[in-house]
Amino acid sequence: MSISRRKFIAQVGTGFVAPLILGAANKSGSKKPILGSGEHTYEVTHDWGELPADIQYGNTHGVCEDSQGHIYIHHTVYATSEKPNSMVVFDYQGKFVKSWGKEFRGGAHGLYIRKEGGTEFLYLCDIQRGLVVKTTLDGEEVFTLGYPKESEPYSKPGPEGKPLKYSPTNLAVAPNGDIYVGDGYGSSYILKYNSKGEYIRTFGGPGKEAGQLSCPHGIILDTRGAEPVLNVADRSNKRVQRFTLDGQHIDFLYGTNAPCHFNIYKNGDMVVPDLFARVTLMDRNNYIIANLGDDSSSDYMATRKLTRDHFTPGKFVCPHGACFDHSGNIFVVEWVEVGRVSKLRKV
Repeated sequence: MSISRRKFIAQVGTGFVAPLILGAANKSGSKKPILGSGEHTYEVTHDWGELPADIQYGNTHGVCEDSQGHIYIHHTVYATSEKPNSMVVFDYQGKFVKSWGKEFRGGAHGLYIRKEGGTEFLYLCDIQRGLVVKTTLDGEEVFTLGYPKESEPYSKPGPEGKPLKYSPTNLAVAPNGDIYVGDGYGSSYILKYNSKGEYIRTFGGPGKEAGQLSCPHGIILDTRGAEPVLNVADRSNKRVQRFTLDGQHIDFLYGTNAPCHFNIYKNGDMVVPDLFARVTLMDRNNYIIANLGDDSSSDYMATRKLTRDHFTPGKFVCPHGACFDHSGNIFVVEWVEVGRVSKLRKV
């Protein structure tokens, strides 16, 4: 069931928050920020995780949790970072476990985890090299998908006589292993492959009409309803668009200003990081529960380039990725130059 604009306006809720720091209080001794209300109340820890001194975050783009409770952060790596590793892994308490992925420096973006048989794999998008890479949890490559030359739109020269731009931002995997890749920073198509990485079809494409997309930045396989559907973060069109698994338009979901991606908890709640300074929660019927840490009236695009002391405690700057952990807590990573990882602990 999709939400209408009128219903959205009537149902929007806003969460409020305050400080940062790992531990119970900030430097002034005040308590951590609290967001939301009722069953959706969260205590916020900004700058979560004990990052090693030799790694400095660049833009923090992706986040996920494995079956052991380890949290994976995919970031672009800051220019002065001593170590170039783009993937940083923490345990459930925020203690550093390992890092890898120097080849993704500058291009680290989408991050997805999936258990196949008894083994977990990561799927990563590299916007700089134009790649989708499947790896083990230690970063060993399984396969790579490059430029989609098998797809008709990409098989012929574009208007300027050059190949269409391709820069994959995120992906989803269906229960049967089919892979859906969003060309969010390229030409706004969705590419579908089978589990072996063999091309199947293309749909979407640039535009504002139903079935068309403008920066399909995030994508998820939504299995909450009777039939699985694809939720696509149609970011520049300021909407979520839903498709069948063969690429047919279903409808739109309204209520987000710049949706980046999705994650769904086992109770049916869906978290949507919104680049315009807030994190949106939706219920299993896609109605808005709350907008958390909303600072969308601020000059967040200027703030995102500043140092950490300019970030308002309890407010988001530019949320780019988010995921639930096994206990219903939410991890949020942001598109800020110095990186930012926040844990929203459910209380």
